[in-house]
Amino acid sequence: MTGDSFDRETSRNHKVFMEGLYWWGIPTLFRCPYSETAEDCDIALVGVPHSTGNGTTERDQHLGPRAVRDVSALGRRVHMKFQLDPWKSCRINDLGDVPLPEGNNNERSIEHIAEFYRAIDTAGARPVSIGGDHSITGGILQALSGPGSRLTRGEKVSILHFDAHTDTFQHMDHFLGAKKSAAHWAAYLVRDGHVDASRSVQVGIRGNPRTLNWLKPSDELGYEVLTMDRYEALGSDACVDLIRDRIGDRPVYITFDLDCLDPTVAPGVANIEAGSTGFTVAQATRLMHAVRGLNVIGGDVVCLMPTRDNPNRITSMVANAVMFEMVCLIADNQVRARGVAVKETTS
Repeated sequence: MTGDSFDRETSRNHKVFMEGLYWWGIPTLFRCPYSETAEDCDIALVGVPHSTGNGTTERDQHLGPRAVRDVSALGRRVHMKFQLDPWKSCRINDLGDVPLPEGNNNERSIEHIAEFYRAIDTAGARPVSIGGDHSITGGILQALSGPGSRLTRGEKVSILHFDAHTDTFQHMDHFLGAKKSAAHWAAYLVRDGHVDASRSVQVGIRGNPRTLNWLKPSDELGYEVLTMDRYEALGSDACVDLIRDRIGDRPVYITFDLDCLDPTVAPGVANIEAGSTGFTVAQATRLMHAVRGLNVIGGDVVCLMPTRDNPNRITSMVANAVMFEMVCLIADNQVRARGVAVKETTS
């Protein structure tokens, strides 16, 4: 190696090293380029700083996107299990945050969110988002699924829903004033024709229920519910098979409430469920990989509470890791699709 080539290689290695320092440089998500539109990307990274859909805890979930941006350079890495470098395999841009000029009005904010994601859907990009409380999923899927959707071709979407709670709050018409709330979204999206509950799975449900029939709304809507007790009885492999069989060849969206994780793993969440064991990161990741190779149209990570996190920001880092898995599931599928297309063209 000549002196000039050695210097260039050394410079490149230093640049790669520096991009992995969370406290250096401009904190876009995963150090991806910033773009105002989704026109030139395969995967769109989005922050949704919304917190008025959940009034049961301190309303600072809107700080989640900024917290993850701050640490996300640490998560810019390759996926060893998939043997994939998503940043080289796909065009991935940070679209910034959804503008929410009426942030204290939950219903108007949900419509602002839906409007923002309609543009992403029109561009054909697949969004991976960081919230924000869980009401944001309602706004996102109003745009990405059902009649007029490009990503689902007008179909309803299946969801793989990780959560300690079902969010199918149907017996009251609002949740402390919010109608399209963090507790309602999984119900009204079914009623309004955006989610096919009969091909969807709710995973990790547990906690301290207020009524003995707390799973009844999910059952009535048609969801398959994998409570933590059921997960432990069946085992991980059987649950993976159940998820794949249930979703089949449908377009699928992953929504991940961080409170599905054990509080020792993710303490900085909105509705923490202490005294009830949740997933480890490895267990949850294994279940997410159940949809590898399926038509994943996007995903979100929600309910991060940076002001309740440990000083080392472990929950923000976990949120970042979950986003990375979603990015890689989408990128892996797109690489596979391109390979099939090339094979069909050359055969």
